[in-house]
Amino acid sequence: MRDGNSPMDDGPTGMDTAVPLTGTHAATAAEPGSVHVIVGAERTRIVLSGEVDADLGSDLQEATAEAEAAGLPIEVDAHHVTFMDSSGVAFLARLSTRSPSRVRLIRVPPTVRFLLEVTRIGELLDVVDGDPGFDPAPDGSSTTS
Repeated sequence: MRDGNSPMDDGPTGMDTAVPLTGTHAATAAEPGSVHVIVGAERTRIVLSGEVDADLGSDLQEATAEAEAAGLPIEVDAHHVTFMDSSGVAFLARLSTRSPSRVRLIRVPPTVRFLLEVTRIGELLDVVDGDPGFDPAPDGSSTTS
């Protein structure tokens, strides 16, 4: 008989190994996180991808400052986020409290949606399932953090 603490096999460590899963349940390696800020004609888009965690802390702060400096409505594209911890939640909360208009969160994966519900940060944001499209700035400017 096996319980939850019993090893799966008699491998060298005797420990179970966990494999991260994507939305399609395929095994993947952990993706390092990234933050990109794109200033458009009518709004600023912040694109998050990979693991949004404490390792991105300074990039998230820089993205907040760039978005604030642009003075445009802000949207955050979370489509490619594979993991988010309290650093990402704090980033979203910071954006929502500093922006003069409601921040729009687009293409939200289930893991991020769960965090929005549990932390109630989702009440401070407009969550949109699709991508409304994006008009680049006339000069084509964008920045990458």
